[in-house]
Amino acid sequence: MTSRPLVIAIVGPTAAGKTGIAVEVARRLPVEVISADSRQVRQGMSIGTAAPTLAEVAVVPHHIVGVVAPDAPWAITDWLDLARAAVDEVHARGRIPLLVGGTGQYVWALLEAWEVPAVPANPSLRTRLEETAAVEGHEVLHAQLAAVDPASAARIDPRNVRRVVRALEIVEATGAPVPPLEPRDPGFDARIIGLRWSREEIHRRADARVDVMFAAGLVDETRALVGRYGRDFEALRSIGYREALAVLDGTMTMAQAVERTRIETHRLIRMQAAWFREDDPRIQWVEGANVPAAVEAVVSAAGST
Repeated sequence: MTSRPLVIAIVGPTAAGKTGIAVEVARRLPVEVISADSRQVRQGMSIGTAAPTLAEVAVVPHHIVGVVAPDAPWAITDWLDLARAAVDEVHARGRIPLLVGGTGQYVWALLEAWEVPAVPANPSLRTRLEETAAVEGHEVLHAQLAAVDPASAARIDPRNVRRVVRALEIVEATGAPVPPLEPRDPGFDARIIGLRWSREEIHRRADARVDVMFAAGLVDETRALVGRYGRDFEALRSIGYREALAVLDGTMTMAQAVERTRIETHRLIRMQAAWFREDDPRIQWVEGANVPAAVEAVVSAAGST
């Protein structure tokens, strides 16, 4: 029997140490990283997205990092196209694709070969829907989705405005509910290593990361983005950047922005936990604090085919 190509995924919440583990794995295995991070795709947003450093990239190649302008349209289909191409290219070089990131939608879309509707972004509709959420509350927007696509509404967290807007965008374009994303054979075998942390410890790590981001110049990075691209683009409303923008506007102090970013990051971590469940039999969980054990789990996964 001919063995199938392999993809290994390292998953877990923000600040779990996924990139650090990937770098250590690269010292032992011929791997290349495919980033599964919906924010690291943006150019010029390295501080606020904790993008891999030049030193980390020097150890192991990273794909799909800084590939699109901050204000350019972007959808999961764009990422899937690049990710699938990168998987094929890495396999063709006789190396192992290492899928690394906390965007659960991206991870499962690749590993389960989802057929995602190729509906282009509708900027005017998005603006209108986002204004509804901002003015009337995310519950009102979610209720709109429930009225036209109850199945999608049932599986999307009402607080995840971006996903609610995208679902409404697809319904508007197709005139039909969003088709269910059924798992299919991706054409490769997958091994998934999850990094487990206690809630208290991952919050502590995330808080420390937020402190580092602001100390490293997140407000200045945001100022540069506004100077080049203006203020009206979706990526600028992501965690950290919207708070840094409030500092620039004078509506938050630096301390308030740091605290708000911490709170929003904690909320993101809770959402990520829904994508990567500790009772999911597909995921081999290891303690994130035990770096040697996590690296060994990945190395063992590579030899288990």
